[in-house]
Amino acid sequence: MDKHRTEGTKHEIKGAVKEGIGKVTNNPAREAEGKIEKHAGKAEKEYGKAKDEARKNH
Repeated sequence: MDKHRTEGTKHEIKGAVKEGIGKVTNNPAREAEGKIEKHAGKAEKEYGKAKDEARKNH
């Protein structure tokens, strides 16, 4: 498994937590920061999946 998949998952979880804290504390900046990190994590995870597929097909 590519390291980008695990790192992406970590960022996705961390971002979701930040987003939730931002909502609960009524802090739009923290919420936005969490959303950005969550989506960046999803992108990194997909990149890792693509790298794994490329390795598998070659």
